[in-house]
Amino acid sequence: MSLDFVILAAGQGTRMKSRLPKVLHPLAGKPLVLYGVQEATSVCRRPPVLVIGHGGDAVREAVGEAARFVEQSEQLGTGHAVLQVRSLLAGQSQYIIVFYADMPLLQASTLCKLYEVQQDNDGPLSLLTVVTDNTRGFGRIVRDGQGSFCAIVEEAQATPEQLAIHEVNLGVYCFDADWLWSHLDQLPLTSKGEYYLTDLASIAVSEGSPIKAISVDDPDEALGINTRVHLAEAEAVLRRRTNEKLMLSGVTIIDPATTYIHSTVQIGQDTTIFPNTHLRGATVIGQECNIGPNTIIEDTTIGNNCVITASVLESAVVEDHVDIGPFGHLRKGAYLESHVHMGNFGEIKNSRLRRGVKMGHFSYLGDADVGEEANIGAGSITCNYDGRHKHKTTIGKHVFVGSDTMLVAPVTLGDAARTGAGSVVTRDVPPGTLVYGVPAHSSGSESDKDQEG
Repeated sequence: MSLDFVILAAGQGTRMKSRLPKVLHPLAGKPLVLYGVQEATSVCRRPPVLVIGHGGDAVREAVGEAARFVEQSEQLGTGHAVLQVRSLLAGQSQYIIVFYADMPLLQASTLCKLYEVQQDNDGPLSLLTVVTDNTRGFGRIVRDGQGSFCAIVEEAQATPEQLAIHEVNLGVYCFDADWLWSHLDQLPLTSKGEYYLTDLASIAVSEGSPIKAISVDDPDEALGINTRVHLAEAEAVLRRRTNEKLMLSGVTIIDPATTYIHSTVQIGQDTTIFPNTHLRGATVIGQECNIGPNTIIEDTTIGNNCVITASVLESAVVEDHVDIGPFGHLRKGAYLESHVHMGNFGEIKNSRLRRGVKMGHFSYLGDADVGEEANIGAGSITCNYDGRHKHKTTIGKHVFVGSDTMLVAPVTLGDAARTGAGSVVTRDVPPGTLVYGVPAHSSGSESDKDQEG
């Protein structure tokens, strides 16, 4: 495919009222600039060329190797921006598609359609338009009586009759590459001291060359981000697209308007998502789960037939048939094997709960390994941090940890050991042993009697 993409990302975005470059503002879980880069990459194997300026170093870091970079050191308009690319791309491809980095709703299928139209065009240029009642200050598309393209008239220069036109220019172009590189030097300097890419349309018309202007099927694709209001509008569209795709694949979403799912999330069939649930990042959820309401899950893998209610899960793994909450919190490194129950107001960090563990309410496990079928009583915690270092707690199979037990790490409880309510366990407990008290001891142990004396 003899095609290259140029994406314009050098603008400052002053209307965002932000110290952060506009194209780095997060949108549905990733920086705004990545949407255009990914769509271009899905159409053309070669990385797009990103024209950067304001906040260029930060943009480079966010995009990485997904794009090639050219810097526009002076902000002298869109025509000047594309001119900076000429030395890199001249002679490399037959067609060039140019669009703005602040158009996250553009779809690859639309870019492909534009490319196909230009391939059949005898003229040097094809462009995208949209018919809308919300013109957003875009230039109007003027056509003749046969519907052919005549001109782009900027809103500030438009007559009342032209202002009444509802077809507007999106600023997305497919050029014959040789024509583009040879005509950029002909762009006139505007009263603002800038060179505008739209003036290439006037040059082509003056040469008698035909221009194809095609309207997008989905008006949402026309949305460009200039303010945080626009950012919220784009977020709503992306959320709707993602939710619709999931529902059509067999996921039940009770109230899509109050469900926030990143496009990177995978969900299995017959899972139900309840309102006010946020699913983010590289989250994977299996089949026949009930998730929510009021749940936040990020970068977490969840198996089949799980129930997670009003809880927060971050960078965790949950196997099949696990129920959590309400008000549970899995922190980074938490791993719950199948058939684990975690009650309300529990917290787990960097710990593995093996098959069938029951963890009651108001408990905390950090840096722990809990054996199969163990029971963690209400209010029990691992004291895993001594002020300098984290220490591990190991709990064997079928252990019963009584309510309000404190396990002072490093410490090991052998299989089938038991602790009495309110115990403070400061040393290892042998298998099958009952300990109780502060500090915890077992009845009949000579060493315990010595310590008590």
